[in-house]
Amino acid sequence: MGEQVTGYLLRRLGLALLTLVLLSLIIFLAGQVLPGNPGRAILGPFASQHAVTALDNTLGVNRSLPAQYWTWVSGIVHGDLGMSYQFRAPVSSFLFPALGRSLKLAAVAFVIVVPLSIVGGVVAALNRGRATDRIISVAGLSLSTVPEFVSGVVLIVVFAIGLKVLPVTASAPAGSPVLTQIKYLILPAIPLVLILFGYIARMARAGTIEALDSDYVRTATLKGLPRWVVIRRHVLRNSLLPTITVIATQTGYLIGGLVVVETLFNYPGIGRLIFTAATDKDFPMLEAGVLAIGIVYLLATLVADVLYTLLNPRIRLVRAE
Repeated sequence: MGEQVTGYLLRRLGLALLTLVLLSLIIFLAGQVLPGNPGRAILGPFASQHAVTALDNTLGVNRSLPAQYWTWVSGIVHGDLGMSYQFRAPVSSFLFPALGRSLKLAAVAFVIVVPLSIVGGVVAALNRGRATDRIISVAGLSLSTVPEFVSGVVLIVVFAIGLKVLPVTASAPAGSPVLTQIKYLILPAIPLVLILFGYIARMARAGTIEALDSDYVRTATLKGLPRWVVIRRHVLRNSLLPTITVIATQTGYLIGGLVVVETLFNYPGIGRLIFTAATDKDFPMLEAGVLAIGIVYLLATLVADVLYTLLNPRIRLVRAE
């Protein structure tokens, strides 16, 4: 059994690596078809064509696509993400700090939305068909349709400008303690929480209802076990397994879909960095940023799949065959 499960996990890892290679190829090809010339973007519109051509030759953008792709991928493998056209500095010196800040913001949003959504979904399932269920379901669906820029503006007006209980921006002063940094991140995290709450809560509700209707829960109930014991021992563990995958798939959104939130709250994360790179035609920064988001998404999905397999013996047996 152990060897079979190990083999399955190795196959999942191999599939993730293959997906990463295909992702890098798609990102590279997409970067080649984007309008704009790197040499012209760096030197400006008034530079001579001779200077632009010379710079393109220096950058290697006039070489064949396979040669450019190999240079790019081999550089990434060795830790070289290239030079930013906009900042004239290594991409890594801007990408990794921005990614770290986005991960910090996503972590705050996760800490808020995951327990809140799971509790909401479970409570809705336990009160299936009642007013509590309808209120939670309708509220979650309604909140998920509100764009981040709308909820973000409302939150700024109410809590930052009106009540003045939270800061307007998301960037805490340099050297601030952890609690102060979290305080600055609460307001920009709330729009993300509102978007994700309904989806995760619906999945938790559906999983809980399926577990409540299962034979093993009926058997435990007929044995006379208290309701809270049945829920804790038999319902929660099985009902929340599908939610793990859902939560992991939202990681890519939280990391890559932060452009609006980071721009609105003046937060220098990776979403805003990618948006700036696309605007300024900074192709090395743009390609590295999108690839970084893809890697985060793949890692989160892989971790979710591994956890799902380890926590559910039935899935483990089927997949190991």
